[in-house]
Amino acid sequence: MSVKTTLSFTERHHGFLLAKVKEGIFATQSAAVAAAIEMALSALAEEIRARARTPRSEFVDRERTFSSSRATIDRYQVAARRAASRLAKQYSATGQGS
Repeated sequence: MSVKTTLSFTERHHGFLLAKVKEGIFATQSAAVAAAIEMALSALAEEIRARARTPRSEFVDRERTFSSSRATIDRYQVAARRAASRLAKQYSATGQGS
């Protein structure tokens, strides 16, 4: 079943689609877009299958992998809370907070 929809492309992508139709690779621009979507879905499905075949022994340890990032985020959150507290004190000291 076909469903009509409208898509917007950059000049570059539109030119690419027109060229592929003109070269006879695709009958229409719609066919080219549909083929690209099918290729993307196929690649995604294969990636999911590959990941499902990965043995648990090859999984990365999430604590070790993300601990550095979590520590950085925590430091920024502490710094942001301190800055907000300082600003709130400055604001109330000027009498504007009343």
